Amino acid sequence: QVQLVESGGGLVQAGGSARLSCAASGRTFNIYGMGWFRQAPGKEREFVATITGSGGSANYADSVKGRFTISRDNAKNTVALQMESLKPEDTAVYYCAAKLTPWSVRVQPAETNYWGQGTQVTVFS
Repeated sequence: QVQLVESGGGLVQAGGSARLSCAASGRTFNIYGMGWFRQAPGKEREFVATITGSGGSANYADSVKGRFTISRDNAKNTVALQMESLKPEDTAVYYCAAKLTPWSVRVQPAETNYWGQGTQVTVFS
């Protein structure tokens, strides 16, 4: 089993920045892909960003491309999401995700093997 624990988030003014972190523990040697998803009230969980096992390649949702950056530290078993130029529509619960195999080209929440508990990000204008 793998446990994922997120930190960061909170209240952020529009245009501001925030950083989310996720620490993995347990059978982390099985993890290949890691990523971030989010779920806004009344909406389905959606893909935000994923990163490969080596951390050499990342994939972003169009809605966050150019504003969010995902990074990974395999030595510390952590993944981070740096969020810039935040907008009210970025308000959601953000979930850390881990997968035992490579992510699909069109990433879907259903392919995730492990989830964190989620952390709230609220962007106010």
